[in-house]
Amino acid sequence: MTTKWCRFQAGDRVSYGMIEDDNVVAIDGTPWGSHSVSSNRHALSAVKLLVPTVPLTFFCVGINYREHIIASAKRKGVEPKFPQRPDIGYRANNALCAHDDPIVKPRDAGEMFQYEGELVAVIGKLARNVSADKALDYVFGWTIGNDVSERTWQRNDRTNWRAKNCDTFKPMGPWIVTGLNYREMTTVIRLNGEEVERFATANMIHDVETYIAEVSKYCTLYPGDVIWMGTEGAPRNMKPGDVCEIEITGIGTLRNKVIAA
Repeated sequence: MTTKWCRFQAGDRVSYGMIEDDNVVAIDGTPWGSHSVSSNRHALSAVKLLVPTVPLTFFCVGINYREHIIASAKRKGVEPKFPQRPDIGYRANNALCAHDDPIVKPRDAGEMFQYEGELVAVIGKLARNVSADKALDYVFGWTIGNDVSERTWQRNDRTNWRAKNCDTFKPMGPWIVTGLNYREMTTVIRLNGEEVERFATANMIHDVETYIAEVSKYCTLYPGDVIWMGTEGAPRNMKPGDVCEIEITGIGTLRNKVIAA
């Protein structure tokens, strides 16, 4: 059985809630912790969806799909190198924005301003030294991320501090869905309504279980933390006015419009 969980704002109040048809029922507590169902019920169309979790630590897989690595290597004029073991990076919470929030392109960002549609695993309980065969027991549910990237900065800066982490560069949402099998999912990316990428979500070099096991050897994962699992293919450039949609089977669609700073 699947359940949709969101984080939303109604008036001045921010709450977690369960989505039932076209309504959201607020809860007291967190979806992955102890909680009780409140009497507050709202039409989904009448609330503002927020990022579904604000993680303590925001993990992001950099290169985890073969065609994306090949396309990146071709762009740089080098031979592709595939990761022999799981590798992980970090992203900054300041970059998070919600479904339907604008992606703001900085004034000095270059032409190679691109989307990356990614499956996001949301951790549901404290995880340390977790084995791969038990790893999915620690996943509360799944959401969608768009790892927006400015490629010139990514190539020339020593770190990804601005190429990946500018304000609004990390749309995530629209909600978290539990009870899904990520190995049955398909990821579809559309730019201005045109399908530009479609791939089997689970066609990863290193799977979700392997990453959770590897990360938890060294870093404690906490409830509400997220691991973004990478993207496939060769992303196109985005410009102000464009609308990027990322749809993943069973979760829904994350949609954001690009605007100029």
